[in-house]
Amino acid sequence: MLLAVVAIVVVFRLMAGSMDGDRIESYVRERGGTLRSKSWAPFGKGWLGEKNDRIYEIEYETGDGEIRRATVKTSMLSGVYFTDDRPVGRDDKSRTDLAPTEEAAALRAENARLKAELDRLSDRRR
Repeated sequence: MLLAVVAIVVVFRLMAGSMDGDRIESYVRERGGTLRSKSWAPFGKGWLGEKNDRIYEIEYETGDGEIRRATVKTSMLSGVYFTDDRPVGRDDKSRTDLAPTEEAAALRAENARLKAELDRLSDRRR
């Protein structure tokens, strides 16, 4: 009997953790970011006195390439709350504003336009 209760508790906790991960990832993605890592932090910031929410430490990347770390509280009924969110760096390589070929083509076109303008202005001065 005791073994069955323990097994049920473990299964419930694993299911809740999976749903928490999905909920946190969805929350970050809806705001234009990408979840890079997530780990359960039972004694993370704000754990004292907390009864229902589970606490996670996450690292995510914002849409503009900023890397951030946060302490997150969540549960099935309460949603997702960032209790500590801090920048830790940038990842400019991951920017997807323009594909590399589009960016290179745009820069070549701009350089050609500027060169033509310089040639025109140089011819005018002579």
